[in-house]
Amino acid sequence: MRTEQLEYIAAVTRLGSLRRAAEDLRLSQPALSETVRNLERELGVDLLERKRSGATMSAAGRELLPHIVGVLEAVDRLRAAAGERHRISRMVRVGTVNAATVPLLIPAVEEFRAAHPVTQVEVVGAQQKEIHQALSEGGLDLGLVNHLDRDDTPTGFESTTLLHGRPVVCLRPDSPLAARSCVTVDDLLTQPLIAMRTGYVMHRFVHRLLDGRDASFAYSTDGAEMGKLMVAEGLGVTVLPDFSVLGDPLERRGTITLRPIEGDTTRVLLMLRRRRAESVPQAARDLHEAFVRRARQLGGVPAPPG
Repeated sequence: MRTEQLEYIAAVTRLGSLRRAAEDLRLSQPALSETVRNLERELGVDLLERKRSGATMSAAGRELLPHIVGVLEAVDRLRAAAGERHRISRMVRVGTVNAATVPLLIPAVEEFRAAHPVTQVEVVGAQQKEIHQALSEGGLDLGLVNHLDRDDTPTGFESTTLLHGRPVVCLRPDSPLAARSCVTVDDLLTQPLIAMRTGYVMHRFVHRLLDGRDASFAYSTDGAEMGKLMVAEGLGVTVLPDFSVLGDPLERRGTITLRPIEGDTTRVLLMLRRRRAESVPQAARDLHEAFVRRARQLGGVPAPPG
């Protein structure tokens, strides 16, 4: 068994197919496939499901993935202890629901890259469930997710609250609702509503807020970034955490603004999660700390004692 065989399997999991993994690793697909088959024969387990549409990880492969990731992390630690510079820079992968992208995520990544110029950062937009699954399977190192107060916290993760805020209505400054100091649910029902798709916390919050009343759901979309762009183009209004709107380039230019929801006291948290493990790669720990420092600058995470 060779380390690169395990790295190849991890790449297939991260990228979702044998073809994309071969492109990323700069290998031919037949060469990658043969390397994986040799590992499967050695382990006595089919790691991939091979179909006419392509090859993806099998259920058995997903079960073994945490062990594969653990071996790769142990190799990283061994190289670090021996003082050897890794000949291939490590990649840190961050999943995000696209919340607080400009005020938090981008500055944190910039700070990290200044200290780790040869380490690549991959930012993946996804829904909460997809981020949690990828964290569990080792496909992501960190995940930025929204969390409503009183919701259960999934097990198996270390969670750090970065920002706390409240759901608000995101709208154009020339919207009729912008003249109000706050927006009622009845007001919201008068406007075309740009909803987040099922799987996002804000989708669930809006349905809870409307409490069975019919809304003019004109659009649904993936993530806050597209929702804000659609609002800026005058297609309707959307409901987002305030930290997703404040500091956004569109908000700074006066293209979008926000109003609180009358009578609503819900708190929404932006949380940074990682898989609970005995060993966390140093690069992932450093990026985690960069997020915490940036959140502290924004008034989110309390400063440490002393």
